Amino acid sequence: MTETLFSALKISLLVASTATLMIAVFGLFLAYVLARRDFRGKHLLDALITIPMVLPPTVVGYFLVVLLGREGVIGGPLYRLTGWSFVFTWQGAAIAAFVVALPLMVRVSRAAMESVDEDLIRISYSLGKSERETFFRIILPLSKGGIMAGTILAFARALGEFGATLMIAGNIPGKTSTLALSIYSAFQTGNDDLAKTLAIILTSISGTVIYLAGKWTKSRWM
Repeated sequence: MTETLFSALKISLLVASTATLMIAVFGLFLAYVLARRDFRGKHLLDALITIPMVLPPTVVGYFLVVLLGREGVIGGPLYRLTGWSFVFTWQGAAIAAFVVALPLMVRVSRAAMESVDEDLIRISYSLGKSERETFFRIILPLSKGGIMAGTILAFARALGEFGATLMIAGNIPGKTSTLALSIYSAFQTGNDDLAKTLAIILTSISGTVIYLAGKWTKSRWM
């Protein structure tokens, strides 16, 4: 039981942390583009980013297999070239968590950036500051609370991801079996004590990060 518990916790933290690092980079960029730029296809990009929030996770997982599987659009050439595939690996689980959790980061961060006073941005430009300088000196500091809240919420979502992870990474003990997948396996095999313990751990971690997200959101207005 102890070995399963620590293995699942280790894999979950590895997958969620990796996904969150990718989300922090790509999510911040996408949030800025959607908040501060007008361009053809903006609403389509917004829809593509948001759709994993409303699709069943298994459908998201299916599309990931189509893209990244050994016969996939991207995964096929990669597998033929290197002999390596995202399927049945923790990296595949991290990609699944990234795709499912990214919309949370983008939507919360975008709202924070859109709330920045336009007069401050115009003043920055009038003083000769570049877009890059304006972002780092005005927009980022004033929206950091929302950005951190979005990142923390994305971590919590990535930590609890189940359906898409199961589709692309499987449920391999010690390799891809996260806390969520281990709870399912323990319940299916009648190991209620292990399922209960894992559920309590996952709920405790998720509750803590949600609390932290609330604190960051509040600090945004202070």
